[in-house]
Amino acid sequence: MFLNGTMLALAIKKKMGTETAQKILIYGMATSLFLLFCLCFWLYWARHGSPVAPHSTSGVGTIIEGKVFINGTTSIGRIDDDFVCATLDWWPPQKCDYGTCSWGRTSLLNLDLNNVILLNAIKAFSPLKIRLGGTLQDRVIYQSNEQQPCSPFVQSNSDLLYFSKGCLPLTRWDELNNFFKKAGAVVVFGLNELRGKTINSGSAEGAWNSSNAESLMRYTVNQGYTIQGWELGNELSGNGIGATVSADQYASDINTLHDTVQNIYGFDDKPVVMGPGGFFEENWFREFIQKTTKSLQVVTHHIYNLGPGSSKHLIDVILDPSFLDSVSQKYSRLQSILKNSGTKAVAWVGEAGGAFNSGHNLVTNTFVFSFWYLDQLGMASSFDTKTYCRQTLVGGNYGLLDTNTFVPNPDYYSALLWHRLMGNNVLSTSFSGTNKIRAYAHCSKNTQGITLLLINLDGYATVQVRVSAENATGPGISPLQDPRTKFARVSRGSKIANLTREEYHLTPKDGDLHSQIMLLNEKMLTVDSSGVIPPLEPINVSHSDPITIAPFSIVFVQIPYINFSVCN
Repeated sequence: MFLNGTMLALAIKKKMGTETAQKILIYGMATSLFLLFCLCFWLYWARHGSPVAPHSTSGVGTIIEGKVFINGTTSIGRIDDDFVCATLDWWPPQKCDYGTCSWGRTSLLNLDLNNVILLNAIKAFSPLKIRLGGTLQDRVIYQSNEQQPCSPFVQSNSDLLYFSKGCLPLTRWDELNNFFKKAGAVVVFGLNELRGKTINSGSAEGAWNSSNAESLMRYTVNQGYTIQGWELGNELSGNGIGATVSADQYASDINTLHDTVQNIYGFDDKPVVMGPGGFFEENWFREFIQKTTKSLQVVTHHIYNLGPGSSKHLIDVILDPSFLDSVSQKYSRLQSILKNSGTKAVAWVGEAGGAFNSGHNLVTNTFVFSFWYLDQLGMASSFDTKTYCRQTLVGGNYGLLDTNTFVPNPDYYSALLWHRLMGNNVLSTSFSGTNKIRAYAHCSKNTQGITLLLINLDGYATVQVRVSAENATGPGISPLQDPRTKFARVSRGSKIANLTREEYHLTPKDGDLHSQIMLLNEKMLTVDSSGVIPPLEPINVSHSDPITIAPFSIVFVQIPYINFSVCN
């Protein structure tokens, strides 16, 4: 190429003169450099810049080999059987964000309880834990008798949170409880913490007036309705949303709630007392927990670490391993406070929508959000969080179900698979080979062995994974060659040829991360005409084959032939 260019230059120089030849050569070189720059930029954009790159590895894809290490010496956390939880909120149709009104008729006051898909979606979990509450819960009045006037929320710019106070009719409370019983749901209810308080410059002062809550509790007991927990307040801790309550006063109010529950529920199986249902601020939470060691059973906090729903960078941060890691500090610090305070209270994520102000349409209700959501379930579990409540079951742009049709969004199936496969005991897990794989492991649920969750944030590379396990037993397990480690691996040459594992591969339809349709092992997951939730069926894979994770995909792997004593 250099020789041809030199001969061409000499020819031009001879025919046109030195000055003209130099101009032509400079122009040619500039054009070549520009084209080279464009090519490099296009390759970089194709690799890094497109948030909806196809999941297929055809063309420019690569294959990476990786290894997941599982330490089964002891469990690092333990989750509830009904760890997966979802919320139902109070927002009326007039709730709008960034010019979009995304709540429709999904409020506790107007939700269609006769919808077959809604009923079947809850039933499929057997049970699904549901937290009733949200921002407007601190504006709710509970009707004490059917003669009492009971008005719904009305939009009002002069009122706190831009809505008037709203009322929960007793007839609606009956309808809700009858529906939850039919659906087999486990219910926790958020009470109005601002009742009786005065608000001065954003600070809510004075003791909680428990009389209205006490009336609702007595009615609930008399009707035979089961409530697993009563939670006091929503996002009033620390700086608060709309208003704030000091840690000292909040602790006093929790003690009042505890005494109220003790007095009303005369039997042994009492509901748990929960709070504060706010954003974690270390000093505030430390004081609050230290002052409620004998009255509080569940510490609840909220997760919206992705920022506002209006952000144009949601997908960027969802696919960024470093960003996903950053929220772990909140879980770690909360656990440290619990361990050092002498309390018996446990931690829940009481509400988590990722992106606040109702999420973002075609992001927080599509396939890409399962990367964030399942990573959150895995991370929260590893820090001994007992329950994780997703905002919402239905409503806003982040519902597990579509706001208008109730058809499941991709995260619904992610949640259902977690619920069915991931057992109580959490195992220490790490991954080597690429930082784009998120790896979590639990003892399997209701069966022997372990279940892996592997999330591939890379839209370019297929990852082939081998499993190494410390202190594992079972057929097909052999020690590693390195005598310095106690790890074992699944032997490729095992004499037990029939060993198989079950794999559940999740991908978006057409490779589009913004798709609201999820594929399970390349089959679309859709409800039928009767509103029945589809079966979630695995594929069987030989133990000798690596776990293959396609670009931008998720896989649950149930491995019956790796056993730990901690799982028995």
